[in-house]
Amino acid sequence: MTAADTQVVLDKLQSNIDQLELANKGALTALEFRLDAILQANLDTFWLLICAILVFLMQAGFMCLESGLSRSKNSINVALKNLTDFGIAVVVFWAFGFALMYGTSVSGLFGTKFFFFTTKVAGYQTYFVFQAMFVATAATIISGAVAERLKFYSYIIITFLASGFFYPIVGHWSWAFNFENPEEKFGWLGQLGYLDFAGASVVHSVGGWIALSVLLIVGNRTGRFREDDKSKSFQGSNTPIAALGALILWFGWFGFNGGANGAMDLKIPLILINTFLSASFGLIFSSIMGILILKKPEPLFMITGPLAGLVSITASCAYVDPADAILIGSIGGIVSGSTIVLLEKVKIDDVVSAIPVHLACGMWGTIAVALFGNFEMMGVEKTRLAQLFIQLIGIVSIGSFCFFGSYIILKIINSFFPLRVNKIQEELGLNISEHNASTDTHELLEVLTKQAKSDDYSSRAPQDPFTDSGIIGTQYNVLMDKLEQSEKQKNKWKNRVSQEIKLAMNVQKRLMPKRDIKNYPIFGLNIPAREISGDFYDFYLHDDEVYFTLSDVSGKGVNAGMVMAKAITLFKIFAKQKFKPNEILLEMNNDLKETNPIGTFITSIVGRYNVKTDLVEIANAGHQPALLKNGKKFKEFTSSSMPLAVTKHKNESVYQLESFKLDGGRIYCFTDGFSECMDENKQEIGIEGVKDLILKHENSSLKKELENATEEIRLKTLKTGTLEKGIKENNDILDDDLTIIGIGN
Repeated sequence: MTAADTQVVLDKLQSNIDQLELANKGALTALEFRLDAILQANLDTFWLLICAILVFLMQAGFMCLESGLSRSKNSINVALKNLTDFGIAVVVFWAFGFALMYGTSVSGLFGTKFFFFTTKVAGYQTYFVFQAMFVATAATIISGAVAERLKFYSYIIITFLASGFFYPIVGHWSWAFNFENPEEKFGWLGQLGYLDFAGASVVHSVGGWIALSVLLIVGNRTGRFREDDKSKSFQGSNTPIAALGALILWFGWFGFNGGANGAMDLKIPLILINTFLSASFGLIFSSIMGILILKKPEPLFMITGPLAGLVSITASCAYVDPADAILIGSIGGIVSGSTIVLLEKVKIDDVVSAIPVHLACGMWGTIAVALFGNFEMMGVEKTRLAQLFIQLIGIVSIGSFCFFGSYIILKIINSFFPLRVNKIQEELGLNISEHNASTDTHELLEVLTKQAKSDDYSSRAPQDPFTDSGIIGTQYNVLMDKLEQSEKQKNKWKNRVSQEIKLAMNVQKRLMPKRDIKNYPIFGLNIPAREISGDFYDFYLHDDEVYFTLSDVSGKGVNAGMVMAKAITLFKIFAKQKFKPNEILLEMNNDLKETNPIGTFITSIVGRYNVKTDLVEIANAGHQPALLKNGKKFKEFTSSSMPLAVTKHKNESVYQLESFKLDGGRIYCFTDGFSECMDENKQEIGIEGVKDLILKHENSSLKKELENATEEIRLKTLKTGTLEKGIKENNDILDDDLTIIGIGN
């Protein structure tokens, strides 16, 4: 082989070597690209799962926020609703919600694929988990708005509709896409160019619109707004817990907005900083509004402020600069604060301000996309005016569908199955009425009821020196301890019976009001005969009004005492709410009819006196007539209705409401211990005798007048020279209780 031939062979070998190296380099590069893609896909999956966990944590935030802003008697109900709605929302969304939202589209309106969703693809599994957290959030928004008045099963129905129908269909309109080609939109709003990055309208406004429709159907909490245009703020059970809830929601929102990106890329830092800044400025501007309106740092404005900023930035967090996020959050805080004031004026009772935060700020956030969004970053080729028009179409269509759709459906359901609890259940609290969770008053009544039915005196009432029921329970337990011990030591019972009588009389006296009434022209007296009876009077004081009642329960002993305690509680509940006297009698009658022992009834007078206007309103349910004295003349206000707890009534008109001014006179209410007192001829003195008694002891001091008149009756009705089961002669034993109240200067 010549040198030339050798060189040719070497050149050929070198060429083959170069080609082999080039081929290996290409294979290596392709492998590197594939590994990068796998790593990125795994990173995206991990990020989306972390975000889903953060959004799940928001359920705890909602629970803390709602339970803190609602009253303690409903805290258990709030917690259970937040727990239950999450489970129901996830199950419903898995069964058919995901299919309606992301399935094969029917004219861009709803999907028809992925029912009972199952897949082995990790990416699809992750996406479902994240979307399930979103639907749970939309359902939970409703809970806080309608808290403290909705039946538990009613809320389950609402959660089912929200998570299985309204949210998935709105989500399909806006977000449905082809999983094989994510750029291809299925929903008609998405095809139109509607943009809502993380759900300002798709999630938050949906919950807000449904909450508004429910509020209009079930109405406000009892006593929140009155006919005299006055409103009453109900103090939440735990403001620090509510503030903690807001912080947890703030924390979880990083997953809410960050996860909506669907991938871990360079957009994430921008999304998170926009989320953080918008919430912070929402807090500042909402707090400023609270200070300007209420002249103090109002907790509700401060707690809802960051949430308003968070909702406002949700639709545009990936499309705007931080400076724009600051402006969006600031306006969101103002929008939320203004809507809180507006709801107060139009008398819509939203417990946690869900409508100002989620509905009003959700709409504002959707509009902000067109006003502040970076169109180049979004890939939008329209003018801002055109995009604004599309955003408004989205707001109107979503709002109309969710509000009118839910209103019509729930209004129909409400006509067959009332969504709201009744007034007594609401005042008692949903913890007890819906879940049988106990309170001190409830436990006391249970003990009394059990002992009345079984004659078992071994059980004891709850004792708490810091509550009215606990104090009554303490005194009652003292009585029961002594009774039980006397049963065990019968050889000593004769000496102890008189002590038991005095203790019973002491309990009776303790049930009478001990309030400071020196600034009100009213006075009352009760002298018990020998045991806990059904005679009682009570006052409830407002700034310029005093409510009063005088009643007589049929029978005596534990039964009468139990009914008396219940009647006193009912009177206080509705006097506190400033109900009219005949309205109070109606509510007392219908509740006592359901709970009283059979055959027990109550005669009752309820009234109120306005110290400024001198106006008296009074209603009588089967009781002795109330007497109005002007000079030497009397006017009787007799009853035209049956006693309480005999039969149910539909409205308060059955109890005639009398209205008049005292004009320097006085009005007297008394029990039959006065009118049935015997005169020298062993005849009852009657109503005319009571009038003569009042005139006889007429005094410029109302207290002195009633004390003197009562003392004369007491002396006439004493059982002197009486021996009862070993009791020595006791001049304190009366034939009947003596109870009287007077009103007037």
